[in-house]
Amino acid sequence: MVVASLSPVHGDRFRSLAIPVIDLSCHRALTSELIVRACEEFGFFKVIGHGVPLDVVSRMESAALEFFSLPVVEKQRAGPPNPLGYGSRTIGPNGDTGEVEYLLLHANPSSISQQAGMVSRRNPTEFSCVVNEYMETVQEVACKILELLAEGLGLRDSGVFSRLIRDTENDSLLRLNHYPSCHNKEDMRSDRIGFGEHSDPQIITLLRSNDVGGLQILSPSSMDGAVWVPVLPDPTAFHIMVGDLLQVMTNGRLVSVRHRAIVDSYSSRLSMAYFGAPPLHEWISPLPEMITPQMPRCYKSFTWAEYKKAMYSLRLGHNRLDLYRADEMEEHPGLVK
Repeated sequence: MVVASLSPVHGDRFRSLAIPVIDLSCHRALTSELIVRACEEFGFFKVIGHGVPLDVVSRMESAALEFFSLPVVEKQRAGPPNPLGYGSRTIGPNGDTGEVEYLLLHANPSSISQQAGMVSRRNPTEFSCVVNEYMETVQEVACKILELLAEGLGLRDSGVFSRLIRDTENDSLLRLNHYPSCHNKEDMRSDRIGFGEHSDPQIITLLRSNDVGGLQILSPSSMDGAVWVPVLPDPTAFHIMVGDLLQVMTNGRLVSVRHRAIVDSYSSRLSMAYFGAPPLHEWISPLPEMITPQMPRCYKSFTWAEYKKAMYSLRLGHNRLDLYRADEMEEHPGLVK
């Protein structure tokens, strides 16, 4: 259940909304049906019964907090972000800012090992082990969700989505976000944006945060207009977000959710976001099974590298998928990969 925000952004509208909660340990057929429904209606849901051990999460959270508690000069050794590494306030290369500091890591173990020396001078090997363990665990949850989703959609190949992030060349990421509390009473405001409105460009996001609120999703109902739904934090669960690529592959049947983070002036928030992405060279297209006379092809084909390049050339809140809308007057049968 979602409650009204305690820190509304000035001028914005809010509403309470029951967010879908799905237990992955329940009956498979029912679970797959519920996942499809949640992704169609919200592009977002909460997962419990996920099987991720608490100690795996705790070790990752402790490592993140240890890094963010370092002096600024020490943290800056892991930056500036390009795009991997440590960043503070600046989000991307196009002028977007927020009340956040973050560490962006690639899922590839060799990349993590290379970055670890800049992140943890005390024990880079331990840091690498903690991150790799967390990445592997949440990747398995992401794959399970994507396979259940494919089954719920009635696709012949239940691994059509999960195979992309299981690929050894996958471009998945882990972003550790720290939204500091405000120590200066004069600067305490109820409209502090931690991370501005956006959708995630990848296939799927698994987000875990501490017990401090701040996440908000845009209401899925177009009749509401721009209405934000504050999401209650739950440190024992993961929040799942449909990414842009999943919206394309399902030909718009599933919706990539737009969301943002608001800063709590009194308590710091830590979130850990896993972004499941395909290899850079992978072609992304609407699946043939998702194209029907009633639902014609909505998107052109493109590679993940192409879409990623476009993403970094645009502002955070840009509706990037609009650039890849299929021309209704054209047919592209040869482009379906």
